[in-house]
Amino acid sequence: MQNNSLWLGSMRRPIKLAMIGFSALTALLFVWLAINTIISEDAIGMHEMIRPAGRPVVTVMLFLIIATLLSASLYLSDTKGVIEQEPSGFFDIISLVCSRLAMIAVGLIVLVMFFEVVSRYVFSRPTLWANELSLWIASFVFLLAGQYAMQQRSHIRIYVVYDIMPRWMQKTADVISVGLICTFTLALVWGGYNDALRRFLRMETFGTAWDPPIPGTVKPAILFIIVLVTIQAVSNLIADWNKAPEHHSAADDIDEVEIENIRRTLEGDK
Repeated sequence: MQNNSLWLGSMRRPIKLAMIGFSALTALLFVWLAINTIISEDAIGMHEMIRPAGRPVVTVMLFLIIATLLSASLYLSDTKGVIEQEPSGFFDIISLVCSRLAMIAVGLIVLVMFFEVVSRYVFSRPTLWANELSLWIASFVFLLAGQYAMQQRSHIRIYVVYDIMPRWMQKTADVISVGLICTFTLALVWGGYNDALRRFLRMETFGTAWDPPIPGTVKPAILFIIVLVTIQAVSNLIADWNKAPEHHSAADDIDEVEIENIRRTLEGDK
């Protein structure tokens, strides 16, 4: 098991057990809360889930959700995908953990929207929170996806001029690019810090029936994650400094593994 470990090593199994345990406890508590909404008039619903004050059950549920997401992100980041690059920079592992969190969040969005569709069109009981919760989660997915794209070097880059440069000039271009990223981040944090802090301290809400604190959480997250993206850019610069020159072509965008999977699927349908 440890031979397949990317970075956890001997901690891989304990993290896996923690993920399973927290997931099971979260599922059990969720089932209890769901049943309680049917049999009790004072049941805890989604409105109370973002207002845990005075409700220890909500606090426990939120803790279990966070613990489940964290342990699952740690465990899943210990495995490298077929088309993923090997982590080589000092910040790569953190970006991989964040990327797994974003991947899990995509699945959560699907579950939320599935619940909304069933509730609306099967039971004629649309929710007040599904759309806003999806937007809330999707905003973090969008931000964390940028960090993952930076770590994988899969962000938009134009190689037409870059590939014909000598290596010393490529390094110069890389330094300039990272310098521009750092300058942009500094300007963004400098200009948005006070507003983000003000929104966070008062937990500014969305102004709807469910009224989640989307502005109070997303605005600080934008500044925090853009800093993580910048640190990842610096990590890439250091990790790639002594690498041999690379030459790119249209063939680099072809995913041979995906093509082979599609071919097998088509052959199986015949």
